Amino acid sequence: MVCDGTYRHIFLITSGPDKIFCLFNEVLGGEKMGENTKPHPITIDLNEFKLHIALKNRIELTLHFNSPSRRFYLSVIAFVVNEMKRQGKITSIPLEGHHDLLALLNETIGGSAGSSETETLLSRIYRKWQHALPNLEEAPLFMVLGRKKGYEEGIGKTYRFTEAEKDSWANLFEYKGSHENVRLKFAINRIGATLDDVVIVYEDSLNGEAWEKFISSFKEKKVKPDQPVPEGPEVAAPPLGRRRALLPSRYLRVALMAAIVVVLGTVTLAIWKTSLKPDPGDVASRE
Repeated sequence: MVCDGTYRHIFLITSGPDKIFCLFNEVLGGEKMGENTKPHPITIDLNEFKLHIALKNRIELTLHFNSPSRRFYLSVIAFVVNEMKRQGKITSIPLEGHHDLLALLNETIGGSAGSSETETLLSRIYRKWQHALPNLEEAPLFMVLGRKKGYEEGIGKTYRFTEAEKDSWANLFEYKGSHENVRLKFAINRIGATLDDVVIVYEDSLNGEAWEKFISSFKEKKVKPDQPVPEGPEVAAPPLGRRRALLPSRYLRVALMAAIVVVLGTVTLAIWKTSLKPDPGDVASRE
């Protein structure tokens, strides 16, 4: 038996002289998650919107992006990492040519928290990447799972980290360019990690396939046909059963209107007879 494909791990199992089975747990270019998949040092989890960093003897953090706008920024991180993986190197990624994709993420997963116009969306991503994402202690764009916030004099509510932990964290979110030409970089090399140490997870897929499935799920929601809207002022007739149910109420209204007309006529006639009609006993004099 021939084992097709390119795999990182292949196991050959023989069962008799002529039977050979191939088992594999990771396919290059279209990896699948296995139950016993070895955890990666850095995992971008798009199922639960968490960023796990577990560098042995250096740093261990789980950041939870737990709101629509926060989930949007984790998806931007995943986009940057996926583009770096496509190029095979840790480098800055331009956003100018990917506005349609970013707008799709902003309008679906981001809950349209801000405008998707080019001049607004790109500059907003730039500012968050520059000022908000690197702020580990105050964490404006994520929760640091397993850490409780505490108050320190003059600082306000912050997560507590040792100086060694702060040094290990480094600045993962590098940026350069301008508001018109934004380039972003997930600088994992700052903490001693390589591109192979990072994995993107969505459903049961990894990396490029995971990213494509993630984006496809939002494209399907975006292009889902809306319910047809009837043209003009015409209103569709109700179903037959409903029409039958409506008939008694219509007859009741007609009968009520007729009764009101009869009562008004009777009252008017009575008033005319008692007040307006001349008394037959009153005879005009001949003169």
